[in-house]
Amino acid sequence: MKNKKVTVYALSTCGWCRKTVGWLKENGIKAEIIYTDTIEDEAEKEKVVAQAKKHNPSLSFPTVVINDGECVVVGFEPEKIQEALNK
Repeated sequence: MKNKKVTVYALSTCGWCRKTVGWLKENGIKAEIIYTDTIEDEAEKEKVVAQAKKHNPSLSFPTVVINDGECVVVGFEPEKIQEALNK
């Protein structure tokens, strides 16, 4: 697996987000996890939501962004994440 930057936009209350984050950890994949619903500063929250929408206009969670948008995987899709990381 190549060393790629992984960012996960998630909700702290989302079961599929927890499964995705858990799968990444179980597989030793380092990722930046951003829980958009826990950001207290409104300006920062708007900025983060805009970044997430750039990659996934429907703003559904989890949204996994690999290498700043080289690949975007929406939902709990371990096979697609693994495939994107192996490219």
